[in-house]
Amino acid sequence: MWILFRRKQKYLLMSRLIDIRQNLSAKHLNLDLTELMSEKIQKVLARCGLGSRRSLEEWIVAGRVSVNGTVATLGDRVSPDDVLRVDGRIVSFKEESEMRRRVIMYNKVEGEVCTRTDPEGRSTVFDHLPKLNGERWVAVGRLDINTTGLMLFTTDGDLANRMMHPSSQIEREYAVRVRGQVTEQMLQNLTTGVELEDGNVKFDSIFDSGGEGSNHWYHVVLREGKKREVRRLWESQDVQVSRLIRVRFAHVELPRSLKQGKWAELDSKDVDKISESVGVPLKKRTGLYGRQKMRTVRQEEKEKRSGYLRRRRN
Repeated sequence: MWILFRRKQKYLLMSRLIDIRQNLSAKHLNLDLTELMSEKIQKVLARCGLGSRRSLEEWIVAGRVSVNGTVATLGDRVSPDDVLRVDGRIVSFKEESEMRRRVIMYNKVEGEVCTRTDPEGRSTVFDHLPKLNGERWVAVGRLDINTTGLMLFTTDGDLANRMMHPSSQIEREYAVRVRGQVTEQMLQNLTTGVELEDGNVKFDSIFDSGGEGSNHWYHVVLREGKKREVRRLWESQDVQVSRLIRVRFAHVELPRSLKQGKWAELDSKDVDKISESVGVPLKKRTGLYGRQKMRTVRQEEKEKRSGYLRRRRN
């Protein structure tokens, strides 16, 4: 009898241990699934184009972000089923796996501003971009109201922030028409460094693109995006910029066939190349599809670069 009783006790104990182990495994599995289906709040907000992850962490610490009505703290995660708010306003977002990373180029018109809305009622660059459903375009940097040419926009806010960060060292190339006599000493000053109010700045390179008198063109390359930097550098040498056009950002060049106020979408190879250059992981769903791809292919086939957009090389 004693032996049977001990066996029964042992059986019950083993059954209890198995139940406990199964419950723990289920809980662990549930936690793992929750981790997989959720993301850190600052990452989601950065992807929505609201700022860099570091600045968004400051928003969280300041109590500006809430999840399901509860003020968020650093380290909190959010899933698509949660209600995410910033300053009381709901922020719509999708899972990263559901989002297609898109990048478009836009040929900015003189007189347009780079804000989403303008209190003075002026036209903005966002007025001419394609409409999105559940996403929004994030501008990769800005151009001042009098500057025209290439701007990039993306649906991936994290990619935009990486591209704008000074550590990325991305080249920007501009075609510049200057008014005034330009000497070799001036050109040397502009490539060795000029002290401005926000520090020492310079052009990485300058190419003479021809012209006479007040219609002389240069192509300049730099790796920063400070406010009115190109204009201020030339003004430091007592010459005025009468026209300024951005013609390249990273490896993306402004096509001659892309008219002002129009946009074109980059294909997956270009999107992946940009992503790799700034250390952003590649995604399977990138670039353009369908009719937009066909339109872009046709545009590339008839593209012919000439005039001030093509710099003269020796």
